[in-house]
Amino acid sequence: MIVKPTVNELLEHAENRFALVIATSRRARQIANGDKTLTEVEEESPVTLAANEINEGKVEINN
Repeated sequence: MIVKPTVNELLEHAENRFALVIATSRRARQIANGDKTLTEVEEESPVTLAANEINEGKVEINN
């Protein structure tokens, strides 16, 4: 479960919830497959790491 960043915070970076879910899942899959994380947040969950990267503006969502 994602507590921080909130969905509302993440939606500021996406056109809609669908685009947010797709972008987060794609990035989480990349992290799970060994890609280097772009955030300083220490977390084990690839989904949380991906959400933090999006919230920090380090991953762009192509709507």
